Amino acid sequence: MSESDPSPPSFAPDDRDAGRQVLTGQWTLEQAQAVGDQLASMSEDTRVLDATGVDRLDSLGVLQLLRFARERELEFQEFEFHPDHRALVAVIDDVTDERLPRPREFGVREALARLGRAVAGNWREARSLLGFFGEVLVKMLRLVRDPRRFRPIATVFHMEQVGLDAVPLVALLCFLVGAVVAFLGANVLRDFGATIFVVELVSIAFLREFGVLLTAIILAGRTASAFTAQIGAMVGREEVDAMRTLGLDPVDLLVIPRVLALLVTLPLLTFVAMMAGLLGGLTVGAFNLDIPPQQYLTRMQDTMSLKHLWVGLGKAPVFALVISLIGCLEGLQVKGTAQSLGERTTSSVVQSISLVIVLDAFFAIWLMEMGW
Repeated sequence: MSESDPSPPSFAPDDRDAGRQVLTGQWTLEQAQAVGDQLASMSEDTRVLDATGVDRLDSLGVLQLLRFARERELEFQEFEFHPDHRALVAVIDDVTDERLPRPREFGVREALARLGRAVAGNWREARSLLGFFGEVLVKMLRLVRDPRRFRPIATVFHMEQVGLDAVPLVALLCFLVGAVVAFLGANVLRDFGATIFVVELVSIAFLREFGVLLTAIILAGRTASAFTAQIGAMVGREEVDAMRTLGLDPVDLLVIPRVLALLVTLPLLTFVAMMAGLLGGLTVGAFNLDIPPQQYLTRMQDTMSLKHLWVGLGKAPVFALVISLIGCLEGLQVKGTAQSLGERTTSSVVQSISLVIVLDAFFAIWLMEMGW
């Protein structure tokens, strides 16, 4: 048919499949109004469009078909096109994937929709983390049967990176926080003539809560982000795919050494944090509260129970497992772009800190109810 006598766009249901519509005519800019009318009149049962019989197809026709697929929630990849039109369709499909997102809409309905998507996304992340924990646990138990899979050099390297290198930072921050807690406690207790109880305040706070919590938060920001960035960069450079091609398990090579390193070093760092916090309280007691160090230590020995130390140290392996699993999982989920790497690194830090605080609150309530 000549261009001077264009055939209008039309469609008809396939005789063998009622959900399949066969397109004919010219789906071009000149027929824009007719194209829109034809698509709007299609039945709701439409599942696939067959455009192999279309005479002419330009960019407007492809965009209209793309919009139709998105509005009806259909798979555009299942639409059929004439071989002469496939190159145009592929190019326009790629371009539309890179369009800027629509501006954010405001209102109650949009807010509820965003809330629903956030809840669904968090639920998917929780399921992924639980499944990843199961996979890592199974493969750690596999090391007992096959010790050759264990990577001692990588484990020791990560122990130095996440443990030994973090000692100065953890010790300094916990010393300062211990001093601040002692100052604040003294200001309140001085009015009651009970300044000596600062010893119990600082000791219980750091042995049970502050020591392990501050250490976990520091490592969540320092170590979880490092794990995500390291593994994510390897995903972007296709090193993880190369491992799988060579028959190597990325969990054995990349995840388990990091998990074991943090499981060993976080309790040790927690002990360092406890001692630094107690030293901060002792320093304030000696120089500001007129409590001699000997009296401070004697009071602490007489009033403190060893169970407070075990409660704090007992939470450290749980926090270490959470931080390391989140950091490694987010790294493996990087899509290979700089934007994805940044988003996953931020997500790992936020998730680690949030989950550590939630778990610590749960442990505190549970242990209090148990009388520990």
